[in-house]
Amino acid sequence: MKIAVVGGGSTYSPELVGGLGRLGHRVTVDELALQDIDPERLAVVGRAGERIALAHGYEGRVTLTCDLGRALDGADFVIFQIRVGGQAARHLDETLPLACGCVGQETTGAGGFAKALRTIPVILEIADEVRRRAAPGAWIIDFTNPVGIVTRALLDHGHRALGLCNVAIGFQRLFAGWLGVSPEEVDLGHAGLNHLTWIRRVGVAGTDRLPDLLRERGAELADHVELPRAVLDWLGAVPSYYLRYYYAHDRVVEELRHRPSRAQEVADLERQLLELYRDPALRDKPELLTQRGGAYYSEAALQLLASLVDGRGDVQVVDLRNRGVIAELPDDAVIEVPARIGRDGALPLPVPPLHPHMAGLAAHVAAYERLAAEAATSGRRDVALQALITHPLIGQIDLAERLLDSILAANRASLPAFA
Repeated sequence: MKIAVVGGGSTYSPELVGGLGRLGHRVTVDELALQDIDPERLAVVGRAGERIALAHGYEGRVTLTCDLGRALDGADFVIFQIRVGGQAARHLDETLPLACGCVGQETTGAGGFAKALRTIPVILEIADEVRRRAAPGAWIIDFTNPVGIVTRALLDHGHRALGLCNVAIGFQRLFAGWLGVSPEEVDLGHAGLNHLTWIRRVGVAGTDRLPDLLRERGAELADHVELPRAVLDWLGAVPSYYLRYYYAHDRVVEELRHRPSRAQEVADLERQLLELYRDPALRDKPELLTQRGGAYYSEAALQLLASLVDGRGDVQVVDLRNRGVIAELPDDAVIEVPARIGRDGALPLPVPPLHPHMAGLAAHVAAYERLAAEAATSGRRDVALQALITHPLIGQIDLAERLLDSILAANRASLPAFA
């Protein structure tokens, strides 16, 4: 079996490679191909990955290449983890909206919209190459943000894809530690859209432990999602920490105006990580990687991959087409819910009706995501403007026009469709 990672020069990759040794009892991976457009970075990350893989018992080969075709040829699984424009583009996504009084964030609001415009055309070109070169029936696993919109674009164009985010697995590990059980024993009632989800149940041995967690750990949970304790109490649920951009928008904007962008912080972390990766004595992922963001992503990706191969039928949270699962959302929306994973893909589990507040916000953002995906593929300014007006964090025509002008000007070189 062959796995290809597009964006293999990511600082996440050594953790992903190291996890392959732990997969040996379930699947045999003969080749892991790491592809990246930056040869120097790929060499540093790739060599570190090879050392970590060997130390963790991976017996296959690791191929490093800048040639996309070579990486994709015969691949059974292709993982997308690219960032079009790098951290410099992310910095613009996070700072330009602030000038208009809007939150700057790489997946939410105007920043996430700019990233979607840059990313989707590139992702679809790569996916077309997957279709031509990969093994028949190959799966695309997308970790590229904004995951929900990117996964939607892939599905809209007929690709065999699932989206993946680390939010759910992070909560699963957190709750397992607090409850003194293994992560596999925790059943999350996680539902919504990517980065717009609520956990309404934490099942252990058939009992919902969420009321206990809210009562006994409510203050810690509130700190974790950076929202007032009262919000969790009236919701009766644990919102994704990305929901603070909605529930506390103006406060977050003020905070962001007085500190470095997350892109600047991550760029500094990546410089340190790459220096650590150059150390020939490194045989395990450095602790610093936990500060990079995306905790447990590699574990989630490998667990998903293994279940698609061996058909174990375990339950994992993924991004997929709605098709009536969440009754309050359109069938073509891409939702993030628990699903049973087998050789044929992901079968979503039933989702209880959403509270009207949750349903309304999710429907609002789902409509925005549909328009954002269309704008990215069509290059139509009118559709792009409609997408921004539809987003609940924007919603005003004058504001949307100012944001769109800024986004198109700043990203001109990366948005040929809008020329």
